[in-house]
Amino acid sequence: MRIADIAPDGGIFGRNLLAVQHAAYAVEAKIIEDDRIPPLHETLEELCAERLTWLGAFDDDRLVGAVAWSETALMVDIDRLVVDPGAHRRGIGGALVREVMARAGERRIVVSTGRANMPARTLYERFGFGGAEDVEVIPGLWITRYAYPD
Repeated sequence: MRIADIAPDGGIFGRNLLAVQHAAYAVEAKIIEDDRIPPLHETLEELCAERLTWLGAFDDDRLVGAVAWSETALMVDIDRLVVDPGAHRRGIGGALVREVMARAGERRIVVSTGRANMPARTLYERFGFGGAEDVEVIPGLWITRYAYPD
């Protein structure tokens, strides 16, 4: 697996990234029993308009995962972490989180995931994210917010 900087575009690469994102969030929607996750319904134009820094994970030349974040001088906010469902359980999500942590340096890192998404929660907790706080972002849709260090 190779991890590299990426940038969504309006072409084939952007469409591939969007397909991985939609597939990953469809899995989360099933886990949390709620499909109101905004990136699940994002269009290619909306994806490209997001002001995020991206890394992609590649198996040969095939995109199998991605992570995107926003950042300030003091904080990194992981906005999304997506792994192609056909590539689950291969360490891709963990490798992407490790790379963001390395790039964050001493800055605080925050991330949110569906409260019932135990695979994602376990991943972040394994990396030392803590300070879990449950928030109802829209009626009936709960997320858990984490921070590193907590």
